[in-house]
Amino acid sequence: MLKVAKFGGSSLAGAEQFRKVKEIVEADPSRMCVVVSAAGKRYGKDSKVTDLLYLTHAHLNYGVSHEDIFSMIEQRYYDIRDELGLQCDLEGEFARLRAKLNSDISVDYLVSRGEYLTALLMSEYLGYEFIDAADCVFFSYDGQIDYPQTYSAIAARAVKHPRFVMPGFYGALPNGRIKVMTRGGSDISGAIVANALDADIYENWTDVSGILMADPRVVENPKPIQYITYQELRELSYMGASVLHEESILPVKEKNIPLNIRNTNRPQDAGTMILENIDERLVRSKRLITGIAGRKSFTVLTIYKKHISTDTSIVRGTLEMLENYKVEVEHITLGVDSFNVVMPSAQIRDRIYDLISDIKQRLKPDRIKTADDIALVASVGRRMVSVPGSSAKLFGALGEQNINIRMIAQGSEEISIIVGVDNRDFERAIRTLYDGFMKDQEGDAK
Repeated sequence: MLKVAKFGGSSLAGAEQFRKVKEIVEADPSRMCVVVSAAGKRYGKDSKVTDLLYLTHAHLNYGVSHEDIFSMIEQRYYDIRDELGLQCDLEGEFARLRAKLNSDISVDYLVSRGEYLTALLMSEYLGYEFIDAADCVFFSYDGQIDYPQTYSAIAARAVKHPRFVMPGFYGALPNGRIKVMTRGGSDISGAIVANALDADIYENWTDVSGILMADPRVVENPKPIQYITYQELRELSYMGASVLHEESILPVKEKNIPLNIRNTNRPQDAGTMILENIDERLVRSKRLITGIAGRKSFTVLTIYKKHISTDTSIVRGTLEMLENYKVEVEHITLGVDSFNVVMPSAQIRDRIYDLISDIKQRLKPDRIKTADDIALVASVGRRMVSVPGSSAKLFGALGEQNINIRMIAQGSEEISIIVGVDNRDFERAIRTLYDGFMKDQEGDAK
């Protein structure tokens, strides 16, 4: 068995976190490949090394002294090295970096040094080989990752060095210049390594014990999700849940490599396992709902015209206008004589009357109505499609709490039911749905 373990910044914030990572890696010999982020926050008001590096570059650009900030970065790494008794030549690394600190230094190169230095320390601490991402993660000049070349290079390196540590978040352009990914790029790096090596499991270690069923800022102590499909994760992410970025999932989804989200501070917790398909016999929980998520502040445009279901030209025309207005369409529901279009209010607020005027002039509807301050709440669950009464349970729970449903939509995969409620009912709707679906699942807590 081969596991690729990626550790986020909170897992690497200081020497004590490094010790936890080492215990986790050494507890399972199959954790042969480790990908690391830059050192993160040690406490609430602390700064991430990545943020300090971005700030250093900004000071260089504006001709402001960067010495205090850069000295903080140096001290962070010296403290980790010295407390762990490592021999890494950080003095030499920082001397070479300081020699390049001027307004011409590439921001990508400077910011990537957070991951680079963290990986140097971790590789020595674990006794693993250090592999520089610049030597095996390749970008084309348009900023896209060259996956075939990258997979081949990583696989070749792993043959020579089966146990290694690689920094995440960056790679190299064809000319050798460093190129960083978007924020959260280390997740992508870890998934790339897992794909390249056909890993049995990709572990993503962070500071939470997996994905929660609902936002803990809305629901008190929501249950963790034991198993979730990639499609369910995509639905929850689309509806605003704070989960992994889609790009960080694709490399492992492509090969159906299980993605396990774990907690560095609570390694005994199983976390959340993400799979393409789930054998329900393995799932202890029999919850109908996998997760609940939502977003606020949408505008619903309702257009009325007789026999719209048989002549959809007005629907097509409306969508073309919205495309010209650069407005995203979140949902469409079609009736016999009307249809709804749901849009982010921020994108249409200043142009709604212009849009209505254009629709009236070009498409000649019978009537147009708008509703603002609408929130969308999605209940996502792969079981709903096969369990009778799922919708009734959902609508009944909301009705019992006198929460008015303004619109209803169902995802094409039939694993999500989306309801529109007033913004003021957003949090209450999520709590109501969570409590309603959890009432019959008392066994999950045992």
